[in-house]
Amino acid sequence: MIIKMNLNRHILIIDDDIYIGNMVEEVLTKEGYSVSRAYSGTEALLMLSDIKPDLILLDLMLPGLSGEEVLPRIGNIPVIVVSAKADIDNKVNLLLGGAADYITKPFDIKELLARITIRLRKPSDTETNSLKYDDITLFTDTHAVRINEKETKLTRTECAILKLLMLNPRQVIAKSTLLERISSDTPDCTESSLKMHISNLRKKLKELSDKDYIEAVWGIGFKMKN
Repeated sequence: MIIKMNLNRHILIIDDDIYIGNMVEEVLTKEGYSVSRAYSGTEALLMLSDIKPDLILLDLMLPGLSGEEVLPRIGNIPVIVVSAKADIDNKVNLLLGGAADYITKPFDIKELLARITIRLRKPSDTETNSLKYDDITLFTDTHAVRINEKETKLTRTECAILKLLMLNPRQVIAKSTLLERISSDTPDCTESSLKMHISNLRKKLKELSDKDYIEAVWGIGFKMKN
């Protein structure tokens, strides 16, 4: 484990490839970033219990816990997956599962730096990245939701559904309207799978506070409970 003093924004590299990790760390350090290193999924989760970096670079093929197993256990931190796995289905699943971005090895270091810069832009530089309703805070950039200091990761589809309901808390959103409004962000959500996505979302929210936040209006659609 290597932890440097914070110079600017803090990036955690989770990769067991020593050569790639050293190369990326050297470049990031020259760019003024503070860098931490973890060489396995288990070590990464242990580090994340003590530190909260601004961004994580996550390899998938790790000893111990894989990157796919680590990703859903990362809190409100943007994650760029950096992997040799180039399969499009794998990329889609990870992006839908909460990754902020995906870059394939071998990569151009200038492209990686550009993607990091984009993900680390301050909220004031872009549109707001969080929504609040009742005691729920939704982080739309990282697909994380927080209730009473407890936090969990949502899939991209679950995040899109919750975002739409939170933006219209007193309105019943018809199933057809919901599907239409989230279709550009969630190509995996269909009329047949919508019920499952909402069921999973309600379960995740209830696990955080033992309270049901989403109400099904029979024959019409869904709304936030008042």
